[in-house]
Amino acid sequence: MGILEGKRILVAGVTMDSSIGFATAKVAQEQGATVLISNFGRALGITRRIAKRLPVEPAVLELDVTDDEHLARLPELVREHVDGLDGVVHSIAYGNPETLLGGKFLTGPWPDVAQAVQVSAYSLMSLATACKPLMGPGGSVVGLTFDATVAWPAYDWMGVAKAGLESCSRYLARDLGPDGIRVNLVSAGPLRTLAAKAIPGFEDLEAMWSSRAPLGWDNTDQEPTAKAVCALLSDFFPATSGEIVHVDGGFHAMGA
Repeated sequence: MGILEGKRILVAGVTMDSSIGFATAKVAQEQGATVLISNFGRALGITRRIAKRLPVEPAVLELDVTDDEHLARLPELVREHVDGLDGVVHSIAYGNPETLLGGKFLTGPWPDVAQAVQVSAYSLMSLATACKPLMGPGGSVVGLTFDATVAWPAYDWMGVAKAGLESCSRYLARDLGPDGIRVNLVSAGPLRTLAAKAIPGFEDLEAMWSSRAPLGWDNTDQEPTAKAVCALLSDFFPATSGEIVHVDGGFHAMGA
């Protein structure tokens, strides 16, 4: 019996099979969960195709977390497949790489910054609030971050957006805690996902990990991160909320 046996999990933001969201959906299914995944727009067709590569083909929902109508209808869409949710995974982020990343911090235009903050940080609250009617005591919301306690090369305004995400998760933990819903984040090291490839200079981040992570780091392996997400979705962390779990080979704890 897996640690998610009988759980109903929504993984929001699955695009490619190289994504952390896809890896999380796979591990969750292997651990006994019924999984739903989501995307929207032109990427929705890709998501529907790669869904067939999971152990069990999941239902694919259309969900744009910046669209109030999509959020309002989400409970209805979910109930077409399951009668509630035990866990929600926020695997969503976006920042225009042409204006916000790769050394463009001082010139990032506000409209693009606002979009990055809405999609990458505010949407954690939007998604959690939309799913709240479907969840009860023991529920778990898990998001994905990249350590926002320091300034990284190339990451620029996405680093600011991730700092917002990390703060948002703490306030959500405060406000959803009385309903028995936990909110936590997993901070992964650099992984070669579609999103990472769009960051100019991302290879500079990758180069640091191989020499400084005491456990080593495989930037092509999403499974360790996915397993951490699934552990937080499970009942094995019943009193943990507002936490950031690092899955980075130990890099974050090293001074040099």
